[in-house]
Amino acid sequence: MPTLYRDTGYSLMHLIEDIRVGRLALPDIQRPFVWSSAKTRDLFDSMYRGYPIGTLMFWETGADVGTMKPGDLVIAPFVVSDGTCIFCRRGLQPSCLHGSRYGADGVDGGQGEAVRVPHADGTLVVLPVAADDARMPSLLALTDVMSTGHHAALSAKVEPGKSVAVVGDGAVGLCSVIAAKRLGAEQIILLGRHADRTAIGEDFGATEVVSERGDEAIERVRELTEGLGVDCALECVGLEQSMSTALKITRPGGAVGRVGVPQEDTLPHALETFMDNVAISGGPAPARAYIPELLPDVLEGKIDPGRVFDRTGTLDDVPDGYRAMNDRESIKVLIEV
Repeated sequence: MPTLYRDTGYSLMHLIEDIRVGRLALPDIQRPFVWSSAKTRDLFDSMYRGYPIGTLMFWETGADVGTMKPGDLVIAPFVVSDGTCIFCRRGLQPSCLHGSRYGADGVDGGQGEAVRVPHADGTLVVLPVAADDARMPSLLALTDVMSTGHHAALSAKVEPGKSVAVVGDGAVGLCSVIAAKRLGAEQIILLGRHADRTAIGEDFGATEVVSERGDEAIERVRELTEGLGVDCALECVGLEQSMSTALKITRPGGAVGRVGVPQEDTLPHALETFMDNVAISGGPAPARAYIPELLPDVLEGKIDPGRVFDRTGTLDDVPDGYRAMNDRESIKVLIEV
């Protein structure tokens, strides 16, 4: 295992657009916590900035940790959960009664060389592979974007034979295409304007691409669905326009799965969707609940969500990685430390 020193590198957010790399003291064990040395980290530009999601080499455990040992390779979802409360037992780890979020709730952020993980048994998942496994990017994707895409598909009630529209061609949108195909969707329309991204989406299973926006996008989706709209809309952006589009392209009796972090306090088209019996569901993905289901598909090569990582860097590259994603020069940045 790597040598770690009493002060270790972290990415530090000073302001929303002021991200630097600095050094902090190593975290101390607090029962029933663990701390681990980081192997790879996923950067993402949303309200979750600074939270760790990635693969970790288990370093030291608290006395109450029972499901892993030093030297294990594990993956860490983006929220901490104890795995025992009523909501964890129902597969809603983001609502864990005793959980927390990295970079908040008294827990350090985790984009660094080491991280203390509270409730390790209920949060981390041990991987049955070596640290240099070629599938590592796809395994990393399970901690956030692939599980979030899966959550969007389940929330929108994707089933075999249904028509699906995915709004957004970012990492979550692309993984939502994977999820919709995996669940048996017959038609998958990807709404996105970036040709390099929509090309990946087509590789993942999108049957059509709609590059228009607003009313033109709505009209085009309706043309592709015999004027009816789709059974399932997966909203993967969080802006008012994207949510409006998702609602307007959903047929009566359909469903919208919303996983883009909302930037507005109200939903558009409330009366219209009410009258059309359109179901609206979604929220933060319970990645810890989904990883056991999705992990075998990655290990068997059935899905490859790691393709959304189109840039790799070191800890010193974190500030530029955020800039590249913000400027749409990169879909997702993988950091190796």
